[in-house]
Amino acid sequence: MKSHRKELFFNLPTRRGLVNITQSVQDAVTESGVKEGLVLVNAMNITASVFINDDESGLHHDYEVWLEKLAPEKPYSQYAHNGYEDNADAHLKRTVMGREVVVAITNGKLDFGTWEQIFYFEFDGKRRKHALVKIIGE
Repeated sequence: MKSHRKELFFNLPTRRGLVNITQSVQDAVTESGVKEGLVLVNAMNITASVFINDDESGLHHDYEVWLEKLAPEKPYSQYAHNGYEDNADAHLKRTVMGREVVVAITNGKLDFGTWEQIFYFEFDGKRRKHALVKIIGE
């Protein structure tokens, strides 16, 4: 069985932002040479998420509005966690959106359902962060 590891790095200029990383993950699968297997993609920072959904701008806006209602950034004083950093809302948003995804690899390609794409969602940006891509298979 083959194993391949790759890191994807991000430095979003805004506090929150969404990045479609589907092609980067497919590139890692191609580099690995795995034709049949699985790929795990996970955010390696506790204030970011990796998830699968549709690449549609209205939906992206809806995420932002919905998550801000669930865990508003301000006032910072509403969170016991806030002290050294004002990012408690980012931790909560990450919990809701999830840490990782696993996708099947078939014939060397990501095996998605209709419209599925992989996204990195940053909730506390303006600094370097990363996601891990781990591929196993034959």
